[in-house]
Amino acid sequence: MASRPSNSSGVLAPENAAGHTALLIIDMINIWDFPDAEKLLPRAAAIAPRIAALKARCRKAGVPVIYANDNRGRWRSDFPALVGLSLGQGGAGAAIASALQPDADDYFVLKPKHSAFFGTPLELLLQHLDARRLILTGVASDQCVLATAMEAVMRDLAVVVPRDCVASQSVARNETVLRQLEKFQKLPTTAASRIRLVPHRPGAVRGGR
Repeated sequence: MASRPSNSSGVLAPENAAGHTALLIIDMINIWDFPDAEKLLPRAAAIAPRIAALKARCRKAGVPVIYANDNRGRWRSDFPALVGLSLGQGGAGAAIASALQPDADDYFVLKPKHSAFFGTPLELLLQHLDARRLILTGVASDQCVLATAMEAVMRDLAVVVPRDCVASQSVARNETVLRQLEKFQKLPTTAASRIRLVPHRPGAVRGGR
């Protein structure tokens, strides 16, 4: 599902995405109970502050933030409940959830497989926001981030994967997928602090490219 808390006007998104850009945070709100989680967790913890800093920049610029998380085969999954479990687990997992805790006006989708597009309304949400450029962050870079990047490209979306905001189970695996994205997919892996964000212009309307 794609959702955000309702507001008094009943309007989901009164303005389009600043710079036609959206930030996607993949699988960082987590309870880390899957195979190899013990290898991935410390690397996720290392990138969490940089994702949080990028998110703060995006929110200031008017770039919408979307969380994409696995439903792990639990078809009654509830994202707010997952956030609560993540915050309550203690340790590095709770620290990540605290640093990246969703704000009331952020969005989320729950995904049944690796890609944030497969079996989710993410594409419709991006169309609603008039977002044509995705900044992909999170874990694992060579699985869910890569699958999402490939599906975004197939939808003719511009994609940026900040190299300091993605991680995998090892440095070698992360570097391999970053080289693949750069060399074969021609996607920029610009460091988060160097990504250009176009602030939202007051009074901007939907439709201009």
